[in-house]
Amino acid sequence: MSTDKNRATAAAILPLVGGPDNITSIAHCMTRLRIGLRDRSLVQEEALKAVPAVMGVVEDDTYQIVLGPGTVARVTPEFEALVAEGRAAAPAAAGVSTPAPGGPGGPGGPGGHPVTASELASQGAALKQARKARNATPFKLFLRRIANIFVPLIPALIGCGVIAGLNGLLTNLGWLPAIVPALAAIASGFMSLIAVFVGYNTAKEFGGTPILGGAVAAIIVFPGVAKVAAFGLELKPGQGGVLGALAAALLAVYVEKWCRKWVPEALDVLVTPTLTVLISGLVTLFGLMFLAGEASTAIGTFADWLLATGGAFAGLVLGGLFLPLVMLGLHQALIPIHTTLIEQSGYTVLLPILAMAGAGQVGAAVAVYYKLPHNGSLRSTIKSALPAGFLGVGEPLIYGVSLPLGRPFVTACVGGAAGGAFVGLFNQLGVGFGSTAIGPSGWALFPLLDGTSGMGATLAIYAGGLAVGYLVGFAATYFFGFTRQMLAELNTAPEPAPPAPATGSDPDPDKQPALA
Repeated sequence: MSTDKNRATAAAILPLVGGPDNITSIAHCMTRLRIGLRDRSLVQEEALKAVPAVMGVVEDDTYQIVLGPGTVARVTPEFEALVAEGRAAAPAAAGVSTPAPGGPGGPGGPGGHPVTASELASQGAALKQARKARNATPFKLFLRRIANIFVPLIPALIGCGVIAGLNGLLTNLGWLPAIVPALAAIASGFMSLIAVFVGYNTAKEFGGTPILGGAVAAIIVFPGVAKVAAFGLELKPGQGGVLGALAAALLAVYVEKWCRKWVPEALDVLVTPTLTVLISGLVTLFGLMFLAGEASTAIGTFADWLLATGGAFAGLVLGGLFLPLVMLGLHQALIPIHTTLIEQSGYTVLLPILAMAGAGQVGAAVAVYYKLPHNGSLRSTIKSALPAGFLGVGEPLIYGVSLPLGRPFVTACVGGAAGGAFVGLFNQLGVGFGSTAIGPSGWALFPLLDGTSGMGATLAIYAGGLAVGYLVGFAATYFFGFTRQMLAELNTAPEPAPPAPATGSDPDPDKQPALA
């Protein structure tokens, strides 16, 4: 039954994005189905947003449909299968095009009708596009490519993180001692080789041969590097971690491209892989591992110092600024930092603080719901998006509610800042904790928490931070999130639709539009 539901969702989405022949690529991350489109004008966005499983859409380098954690991993294979079936069944349909959607989704025009959720969503999409255009700088596009390297690793990080947390709990309780070593091996195996996966994905993202990127990155975790001495210092297996792997694989891409340009085709199959691994490997051993090791150590030291000396203020800033990063899609650029911290100490101290931004967003959305009792359209949007918001999926609330409204987006950031300050304060007081994996947020982060002061204190502080974020986000939005003009425009029931004019068949004169 579940498979039928996922296939039905995929079948509903496919024609609304232009059909199989309009699809150039299919992928997914934690919450979004990411598709490449030949012609974005074929997307029927308002109808797409009306599909029950769709929480929202995000237009970036790829067209991204927010389905939520779990759902997206099940819908994507069904979507891929439908695209393949459609192409096989109708190879001659390339000349058929789907009519472009009409105008924006909201009813009426600019003159005084109640503002509906669909109009706010259209405004959010327009704001998103404008911000995307302003932020498509080479540096930010580079950061997104770096993020693309780590996004495919998130499911394994989550799975291993949860197992590591379970293993720690069993160890502390003294339960099932025979199974603890097995759980430790399962949880640690991926992390011990994560550099190889980073190298593989780096080469793939930047246009090299993925397996060569993985081969060069594997040097970093090879135990035999302990026998290599350079500049009077001995190397340690794993030194440099994911940052070293990223740099090594990126170098391998450039070496490979240089070889492809200059090596004769007859010798390419032998010479190019050899030179790529040899040159990149030597530079990695005698330079990059040291440099990346120092950078990794500096990141960990700075994070510990920042929270130990100014935890409350640092939490205030980080929690308050994270929503704008999510809005711009740049939050994924933090993934290498999170991964480095997890490599060093077993958890990232930054993620629980950044998760408070989602709490502020939820509190703001609840305030909007109660502040606008007569706007059924917007309240319906909030009700459908709140469950995902509690689990840390904030895009539907950002683009469908707070961002197009303006002031509630700012007050949501205030809530996130308050929650971040609360969690940061306890870090400053010596109760340090973090997440053993990246990806989840909100309530979904509870199973991944670990710290130095016991699980009880860790869970209580994180829950307290969420509560502060909810309450401050709600209060700030309820009291300061609306002007009188905004309330007059928004807090109104939609007008009933006028009766349709006769067009050849006589409508039943007794049927009148229902009044809300």
